[in-house]
This record gives sequence, C-alpha cells and structure tokens, in this order.
Amino acid sequence: MRIRSCLVATLALWAAVTGVARAEDLVVTSFDGTPIVAHWFPNPSLGPGDKAPVVLNGPGWSSPGANDPSEGAIKRLHGQGYNVLTWDPRGFGVSGGVVQINAPQTEGRDVKALIDQMAREPEVLLDRAGDPRVGMTGGSYGGGIQLSTAGIDRRLDALVPVVAWHSLETSLFKDRTFKQGWNSLLYAAGKSAAENGGLAGGPAGVQTGGLDPHITSAYDSALATGTVSAEDEQWFRDRGPGDATIAKIRTPTMVVAGTVDTLFPLDEDIKIYRRIKASGVPTKLFWFCGGHGQCAEGNGGEEGAGLDVGSILGSGAGDPRLDAATEAWLERYLKKNRRVDTGPEFEFLSDDRKYRVAPQYPVAPGRPLRARGAGTLAISESATSGSPIFSAPVDSGALEVPITARRGGQLLGAPRLKLTYRGTGAPAVTRVFAQIVSVARGVAVGNQATPIPVKLDGKRHTLSRSLVPIASTAARGARYKLQLIAGTAVWAKQRTNGSLRASRIEIELPVADPRGLGRNGVRCSVRRRFTVKPSRRLRSLVVGGRVMLGNRRLGRVRAGGRGARVRLARSASGRQRLRLVLSLNDGSTVTERRTLWLCAP
Repeated sequence: MRIRSCLVATLALWAAVTGVARAEDLVVTSFDGTPIVAHWFPNPSLGPGDKAPVVLNGPGWSSPGANDPSEGAIKRLHGQGYNVLTWDPRGFGVSGGVVQINAPQTEGRDVKALIDQMAREPEVLLDRAGDPRVGMTGGSYGGGIQLSTAGIDRRLDALVPVVAWHSLETSLFKDRTFKQGWNSLLYAAGKSAAENGGLAGGPAGVQTGGLDPHITSAYDSALATGTVSAEDEQWFRDRGPGDATIAKIRTPTMVVAGTVDTLFPLDEDIKIYRRIKASGVPTKLFWFCGGHGQCAEGNGGEEGAGLDVGSILGSGAGDPRLDAATEAWLERYLKKNRRVDTGPEFEFLSDDRKYRVAPQYPVAPGRPLRARGAGTLAISESATSGSPIFSAPVDSGALEVPITARRGGQLLGAPRLKLTYRGTGAPAVTRVFAQIVSVARGVAVGNQATPIPVKLDGKRHTLSRSLVPIASTAARGARYKLQLIAGTAVWAKQRTNGSLRASRIEIELPVADPRGLGRNGVRCSVRRRFTVKPSRRLRSLVVGGRVMLGNRRLGRVRAGGRGARVRLARSASGRQRLRLVLSLNDGSTVTERRTLWLCAP
C-alpha cells in the first residue's frame, strides 16, 4: 500500500524545487498485518531511468524516522549518491504494533518487508529480481535493527551499526544488576512515545500500540526490588540478537562503538565484531568518543563537551573521521567499488584525543600493568556516586588500589579483577562496583563502572571479573587507581547495609605492544593450538626433533619433518619464542626459531 507524502513544509518545497523523483510516505504491511510507515527519498540527482543503491537509515529508541531531506543523514547520503528510506519502527511514530525491542522475529521481519518494497521502487538498483542493492546505517536502536535484520535476510549488502548491542540481557542487566540510570530514561521515553505517538493519526490512520508488557513488568520489578523475574529475563534474552542471530550475518559490517558509552559499552560491540568476523565476513571495528554517555575532557572530548549523540542520530555534528570511514565502507560494499580503501580493520580514539589503528582487535598484547591491595569497604543503602549516565571518581569511602604505569603505554582492552573477600551484610547478596580512575585526568576511564556480585555471609569468597574495556594513553609514571565503591547512579541502588573486607585484590590493566599498533602492526592469534613445521629445505632431512618453549618441551617433530602439534597455556599472551631442535639424517642437530603472538585471553 502506498500513500503520497504530506510530510513537512520543507519536504514539499524540496520536491517542488528539484522536480525529480518524488518523495513520499509508504505504508508497508508487515508479516502480521501491522502497518509500518516509511519515508521514501529517491536521490534528487537521478534522471529518468537512472537507478542507485538505497540506504535504510534507522532512528533511535522511541523516535520516528527522519523526514527532512534538507539536513542530517538524508542530506549526507543523498550527497553520496544513494536513495534513502527511513521508517517509524513498530510501535513508534505513526506505525502500528507493539514494541518488541528490535526482535528479529518481529521488527527484523518488518524491515524485511521494507526491503521487499524497495525491490519494487523504480529508482532502486537491483542485483537480481527481488534483491535490491541495499545497505543500512543508524545508531542505538537504529544500529540494533541492522543486526536483527541481517541475521534473517541475506539481501543486505553493507551494514554500519553504531553503538548497538549484542545482548539486551548483558547490557541492561549485567550480572543480574539493573542498569537503573539508563533504563529509567529509556522506559519513560519509550512509554510516552509508544502510547501517544500514533493517536493523532498518520498515513496508516490512528494507531494505538504500546510497549510489550514484559518491558513494563521488568522495569517495575527491577525498580522496586532490584531484580527481574525469570520469565522477563528470558524475554529480553530472546530479543537477542545474540550469537544465534549474529552468527548468521554474511553482510560486510563496520561495527562502531563509543568509548564512553555506558548503555552499550565496548564489550557489547566487541562481541558483535568478533562473531561476524568468525564467519569470514569483511568486518571493521571503530571506536569513537560518543554514543550513550558523556564525551568530556579527560575521556577524549573537548573541555565542557556534552552528550555526544551527533553521529548516531545523523545530525551531521559527528566525528569527521567516523563520517569518512562510514562513507568509505558504503562506497566499497554498497557501490561495490573495489578501489576504495576502507582503512585498517581496527581504529580507536584514546583518551588523549588521538586516533590509533591496528590490523585487528584484540591487538598484540604487551606487559600488563599489575597491582595488589587489600582493605575494607563500608556498604550502605545511601551509597551513590556519578550520574545516571556516567560514573565518576569517589572522593571518600572507596576501597582503592593504586596503579602506576612506570613505563607508560597504551592501555587497551578489558581490565581483569580478582577479589578475595569476606563480609557481612543484610541482605547478604548484593554487588559493589569497580572502576578505573585516571588520577591526572580526574575521571573514571570511559565513565565506566562494572557491577561485581558479592555475598556477605561471613564466609571467604574469591571471584574474577573482566571490567568494561578501556582505551587510555598512559604517560611514563602515570597514576591510575582501582576504586571499589558501594554505589553508582548508573546501576541499581544499593540495598544492603554491611561491610566487605578484601584480603587480596589483584588488578591487571591490559597494555598494547607498540608492535601491534599501526596499519602493518603484528597480528596476534586467539588460538592456543598450533602445528609447528620445520622449514621446507629441511623437512626431507629431518629424522626427529622437538619444539621447545624455554626449557619446556611442547611437542615432537617426527621423521620427514611432519609438523608438531603444540598447545600453549590458555593464560599465555604476547610474544612466544619457540625453538625447533631438529635431528637430521647426517647426524647433525639444527635449531630453528618461530615467534607466535598470542592475544590476551
């Protein structure tokens, strides 16, 4: 079903001035009969009979699709030669239906229907009948939908999901901890938009939808008790996209993550990147200072910088380097221009406001920064710090472990915490929060705090946790500190009164080996099993031998130079120097050397 557009005055003026292919609203009927309202903007430069690829640009949570071609993403994409389709997601704007949070089985199928419609538009380039040349861009909710769609529809040619999520369970309820700050903001915005957005009517008529009841149930329960029911938890888990959906993606994907994003932190995007890459699909990972968080001085932003949502909402106020990388990605994989260089596979902005690159993520690891400590943390219901969208250093009351970067270096990746403790409290099951603080910059690195579940039952416990990944450039002698705190406004409020006595705290901050950085940097391997072979010139001469790591034998080389299968420790990382001690058929012994670079576990 198609309905001519009556968008806004600027749209009417734009169409009148250009006198080219018309822009209009489309009402597309989805798989279950739900009307999805889309806004169609053929490229104004197209002449009669001309065709171009189309980009589907998705909006953020609770928002309708963009509908003004004179600004933002539509204007930029038109300038790059694309047709553009935006849409009001299910339950929002003037589309029908109930919000399911971008579930592949609902919103994913909605977009599948939009792609079907694009295959019928005369301005859209087709790869074959029913298969339009189509890419997707957009951030946050507009990023998540790309993964949910690509996992069920192979017709997509290029994706650029910005600050999306791997799992709603791990991002909104990490370690069964309610992310209260962001959840409260998002629930209020989503409820209002879903219940009221369609009441005034639109191309599809009056729509009365709302949020799925599981969203309200989970929010109300978590706000009141700090927990959600098993049924609600499963509902969010089923929304994915998760490994089950992402593993099916075969579309070249540039994953964009925000170093200060506290809603969907870097670990969510790293999982997306690694899972798609594992399928052999062209993949790129790009970290910028932005997303759902405060990009401020000390964490990569300008002094006084506010919430940086320019890039993800397509306002044109984003990072120029990110905009250029996005344009190159679409040029290469949507326009199929093989001459375009999409740059190194991994680009990241550190907190010194400088971009660096590497051939992959994770990068080859150097010697990590390690520190130990002990102490007592008082826990009370009144404990809080920071704001609902970012964590901040605590001036007093924190349990701290000083960390010194004696040689300096690029901190990059997930810090690792090991905590041995005992304590008492009521209720006994609670959580504390761990954050890495840059002393010189006066910030929690990346604005991040990670929940650490603890049990204050008087018994001794030991736990290990990876914290949210960071990107921080440490000068020689730079001082950091681990802070264990009782509360932060980012997460669920503290409900326990008691104390925690840590007899041993171990913190490890990952440091990149400089040789692993740069376009041609050393690549590291996530594998721990390898076949090590003698050089070709010696294989026919070998009667036996062994593979050594230091004084330890890892494997045996058999006659004829057949490779030795070796297995390195799971905890091994960085450069591993192996020696092949080979016995030859003339009675002599020859030693060859091999170097393996292992990514941090």
